[in-house]
Amino acid sequence: MEIIKLREDYIKLGQALKAAGAASSGVEAKMMIQDGLVKVNGAVEMQRGKKLKAGDVITCGDEEIQIQ
Repeated sequence: MEIIKLREDYIKLGQALKAAGAASSGVEAKMMIQDGLVKVNGAVEMQRGKKLKAGDVITCGDEEIQIQ
């Protein structure tokens, strides 16, 4: 499980995917989200700009990313 520590109140979903290495670029993150491959707290998320806060969990394939 990858852990992302917040420096501010939130991080956007696309940025979190890039920071964790799940996506190599913003375009790749956007495509993954549009294709329905990304879940936030168990629900498919379609908004690249979704604000994530501490405690949120992103699931992308077999990879899990926790926001702290």
